[in-house]
Amino acid sequence: MLQSGLLIAHVAIALLLIGLVLLQRGKGAEAGTGFGAGASGTVFGSRGSANFLSRATAALATLFFITSLSLAYLSGQRTQPESLLESVVTEEAAEPQALPVPDEDVLPELPDLAPMEEPAAEDGAPAEEN
Repeated sequence: MLQSGLLIAHVAIALLLIGLVLLQRGKGAEAGTGFGAGASGTVFGSRGSANFLSRATAALATLFFITSLSLAYLSGQRTQPESLLESVVTEEAAEPQALPVPDEDVLPELPDLAPMEEPAAEDGAPAEEN
């Protein structure tokens, strides 16, 4: 339950972080602000958006790392089975079962095979091995 809730929060933080990064202007966009361009297009004024967005991005990045480490820790922990079916499956997997041995009466009789002769050379003598 905790792991699934943390996973949902992790995905939500990741999506918010992507949105915040896409909202920020690049460093190349500051060249036009020296002539007054772009200042009127921001909600927070000429300098307020950069400070707010950068702090929000840093906070979300910190939360993203914390949830990543928490999910890694929780996935490494062994948990007890939550239901009866899971406990039966884990018990069967823990105890290997021996295969049944068939009765000797069930096995078919195999004919005795004579050993194979070595192939003869063309002149009739046995072939030599190298």
